[in-house]
Amino acid sequence: MSGHNKWSKIKNKKGAADAKRGAIFTKLAKAITLAARDGGGDPGMNFKLRISIDAAKAANMPNDNVERAIKRGTGEGEGGEMIEGLFEAYGPSGVALVIETLSDNKNRISAEVSTTIKKSGANQAESGSVLFNFERKGVISFLDTKEKIADVDEFELAMIDAGADDIVIEDEGAMITGELASFQKLVEAVEANGIQPDEASLQYVAKMPLEIDASTQQKVDNIIEALEDLDDVQNVFTNVA
Repeated sequence: MSGHNKWSKIKNKKGAADAKRGAIFTKLAKAITLAARDGGGDPGMNFKLRISIDAAKAANMPNDNVERAIKRGTGEGEGGEMIEGLFEAYGPSGVALVIETLSDNKNRISAEVSTTIKKSGANQAESGSVLFNFERKGVISFLDTKEKIADVDEFELAMIDAGADDIVIEDEGAMITGELASFQKLVEAVEANGIQPDEASLQYVAKMPLEIDASTQQKVDNIIEALEDLDDVQNVFTNVA
């Protein structure tokens, strides 16, 4: 999760200005297209698609955009094949970055990411040299816990029963992390408590989070912002605590 505030990314996505909203919708639409391509266009039978649609709704993406993205994934709409990519880099003070991309042009996005990494002050790393510091996890987050969690102890027990590895509950928000095999069960457990997640996705989570100072954090934030400004970059993960 980028930035000094782990809730800021969710807030920024929900309240994005018009200038940013189009870019966010593009990324969300690509995720929906990929999910529909891999598992079909019925969210009732395709959990990955359901989660992608939920993320789009949380960002106030219009239903027409969602439907077009689904049709593109099922072959009913126009557009080239979407290809997933993964890039690795090191920023200042040993900060590790994992960059997920989704593009219809592998060569273009590779060149764009490499150029952006270099210009922003980071160094591109060989495949696998950064990734071993991370684990692929299911992460569910939501804001405003005081309004949504009636009993913290009961909520935590429900999450543990559903397979949570880590639970963070603060006044500003909550974050539940678990193994990939437990992801769907965790989402359903959160929803069973009457809570609609603001974000539920598969993420790269650092095995050993790194503490950095404010100056280094600002440099890392600038690198992340430059990468996220690329249309074909879906997510940027770091090992920053």
